[in-house]
Amino acid sequence: MNRGYMGKILIVDLSRKEIREERISDEVYEKYLSGMGLAAHILYNRIPAGADPLGPDNILGFVSGLLTGTGSLFSGRWTVVGKSPLTGGWGDANCGGTFSPAIKRSGYDGIFFRGMSKTPVLLYIKNGKAELRDAAKYWGKDTVESEEALKQEFGPGAKIATIGPAGENLSLISGISNEKGRMAARSGLGAVMGSKKLKAVVLDGKQRIVPYDKAGVKKLSKSCNRWVQFQIPLGPGLGLGLLGTLLRILPTAMVMDGIVYKMILRTWGTGGANQMSVEWGDSPIKNWKGSNVDWPMGKSGSANPDKILSYEKSKYHCYSCPLGCGGICTMPGRGGETHKPEYESVLAFGGLCMNDDTASLFEFNEMMNRAGMDTISAGTTVAFAMECYENGILTREDLDGIDLAWGNTSAINALLEKMISREGIGDILADGTRVASGKIGKGSETYAVHAGGQEPAMHDSRMDPGFALAYSAEPTPGRHTIGSYLYYEMYQLWKTVSGIPKKIPFNLYFKDNKYKAELKQAEESAACSKFTNVLNGSGLCIFGAFLGSKRAPTFKWLNAATGWSKTPEEYMEIGERIQTVKQAFNVKHGIDPKRNKLNDRALGREPQTEGANKGRTVAIEKMLSDYWSVYGWDRATGKPTPQTMARLGIADGQ
Repeated sequence: MNRGYMGKILIVDLSRKEIREERISDEVYEKYLSGMGLAAHILYNRIPAGADPLGPDNILGFVSGLLTGTGSLFSGRWTVVGKSPLTGGWGDANCGGTFSPAIKRSGYDGIFFRGMSKTPVLLYIKNGKAELRDAAKYWGKDTVESEEALKQEFGPGAKIATIGPAGENLSLISGISNEKGRMAARSGLGAVMGSKKLKAVVLDGKQRIVPYDKAGVKKLSKSCNRWVQFQIPLGPGLGLGLLGTLLRILPTAMVMDGIVYKMILRTWGTGGANQMSVEWGDSPIKNWKGSNVDWPMGKSGSANPDKILSYEKSKYHCYSCPLGCGGICTMPGRGGETHKPEYESVLAFGGLCMNDDTASLFEFNEMMNRAGMDTISAGTTVAFAMECYENGILTREDLDGIDLAWGNTSAINALLEKMISREGIGDILADGTRVASGKIGKGSETYAVHAGGQEPAMHDSRMDPGFALAYSAEPTPGRHTIGSYLYYEMYQLWKTVSGIPKKIPFNLYFKDNKYKAELKQAEESAACSKFTNVLNGSGLCIFGAFLGSKRAPTFKWLNAATGWSKTPEEYMEIGERIQTVKQAFNVKHGIDPKRNKLNDRALGREPQTEGANKGRTVAIEKMLSDYWSVYGWDRATGKPTPQTMARLGIADGQ
């Protein structure tokens, strides 16, 4: 099949120990692509309403992207999907590494698990043969130990996705690891894998992935790579912190071109933005109640990008990525290798918890990677507990003697260990802030920063209200990878897609304009989410897409790989269909879209009295209504209307 996709999926029933292949029609791919879109189509129609996320009726899927393996750059992302035990609705987690092409080389666009095994098992696929094997000897091992042991048994060429102790203990903030620390961390899907007693998926396939126009794909990738390689020396990392200070002080902001962020990524990785984001107001501080005033340059210097980079031994590239924003580092103070901590992890355990110890940032990141626990949710939950301790809601007795004062590195370490093992207070905190605050009570709900049960990322919605809308409106809430006003600027979709708002790169505008909640901004946010669904259906990385829609030719890559001749507008409609199916999934499972609204503190209610985001409040209700209206959903409820479902050709999944 010379279309880029494999044309079939694998269905594994863990209860019955049955494995079967299923053909997928070309029509489905044309309506949903592969990856996230194919998964949304399958889960919407096959998971019964009211299914227990940790029960046998939930389906856990591992999907590759339509462009993975075709020669398209940045196409190494894979997605795990299922009903989220953290939010109760649509769940997905996106990851890089090398696992995405392994799915397709096994002969499938996706592998879907239903039912529950009574004992630990793993799925092994080699040379077109899939089988379930006993995994009892791996149960209890962390993700790195598991991967090393599995490679010893199945060979160094095997690609592995596995859970650690957090997933085995059904932590609702647990994820799934490959490459010893590349994490599909969000939505609590590690707990779904643990509930099914599925320890690992081990793939060692050799099937070819054949695009329709291989030469055409290669030509497009060569052109894109010229932009990736274009680089200007950026000077020391401290300069970015000073730039953040300037961006904070100025009354105006600038329409950003993603080529600038690409240069930062290529030099430092995502950590290049550490200090800049604190100074700019992008990074939430002290459980979202603080600001750059509380964590100034002297303290945030612990996260200085040059300081983090000094431990890097080699660049890490995900499959098909010419950028290499990751890194393999030496652990400070004790040796051994670890993945370079990403921006989200550094700020979650840094400024959010008022921790200015650089070595601990590596330690906590490695601890989470080995446990298979989401650093964003874990860091937010620790910060929540710190504020509860500060206000007497949690005592040292409640915390098993831990002095959980702000910035106490040893206390953070002790609390994380308890969360991983579900020991004492850790049993309450292992499921995130919403569950924890519900059990603790005593007004702790005020300090529980989440959207629909999921903790938001380290991007402050009071600085960029587009993040607030994504956190509140996305079918899997609290997600920063869907869209923001900044993302819209960098994607430059208006250069290839008609009918959406246009911007002029590097043009100056007054910051106050971001807080007016106009319909145009909802149109920008909807365009972002549609496009992100196309990216996730294709297996593409948003960092590549930040180059701009002309430089990273997503739509042209898709046509060359498949032989289709779809317009950018037709691909955006596919993205709209995927988003609508995910929203319909939530409605089917009893989720009220309005309940996913972000915590009041993160919306600037009460506004901050000092710092970068002083006086700012996000008008989220108006923004949500406009966003739902742009999608053709009911502007009062957020539910897809029958007319929109019919227009997009979505059947009733009840």
